[in-house]
Amino acid sequence: MPSFDKPTDQQEATRDAQGADSRAATEAALFEAFGGVRGMVETTVPGLVFVAIYTVKRDIHIAAIAALGLSLLLGIARLVRKDTLKHAFSGVFGVAFGAVFAMMSGDAKNFYLPGMLYTLGLAVGYIVSALAGYPLMGLILGPVFKENLSWRTRNPGRKVAYTKASWAWGLILLAKSAVLFPLYWWGDVTQLGWVKVALGIPPMLLSVYLTWIFLSKAPPPIDVFAEMEAAERAEREREAEATAR
Repeated sequence: MPSFDKPTDQQEATRDAQGADSRAATEAALFEAFGGVRGMVETTVPGLVFVAIYTVKRDIHIAAIAALGLSLLLGIARLVRKDTLKHAFSGVFGVAFGAVFAMMSGDAKNFYLPGMLYTLGLAVGYIVSALAGYPLMGLILGPVFKENLSWRTRNPGRKVAYTKASWAWGLILLAKSAVLFPLYWWGDVTQLGWVKVALGIPPMLLSVYLTWIFLSKAPPPIDVFAEMEAAERAEREREAEATAR
């Protein structure tokens, strides 16, 4: 006689399969949202090229143009591969802004300032949004998971996960800013550049990993698009039945 207190082997297998599917879907969504490891590398390599060339040549213009040229090539490569346009252009615009700012100001450290300010603003945004009950991570990933804002009112477990993830991103990026800004104020450009390169990928990998942990343990998303399609089909069927009568 089967026990009603413990799940059967089939139920456990089903739960394990659902959990694996949820983790795989979460991983795929995170890679889509943040560009994957390739996207992380593409945001780091232009800065590496800039500081390497500036360390050798001590010429802001050569270093900035080389970094911008590489960023353009990486963006073109994404377009050729028909990757998402936002990943193709976001890095190019960021590097272009930093390059122009550095060349106009004559201070090589300013190549990194726009990205540092963006990181600091993003950190504050994550923390403030989590405190306000609209965690930024949920606003970013909700459309990717086809749940939009359903997690706020209909899926509280996912709201908790998004809040935790937003706190993780905010605190990690805030810690990164706490390291970089003192170097910008009191260090030289080579120190700032090499440290910024070193802090390019690891903090983001840690943030993505923590987000994956939180979301993989959360309830599955509610597919609001599927719900709307089902409602539309039901409405068409009712109309067809009414017409047939």
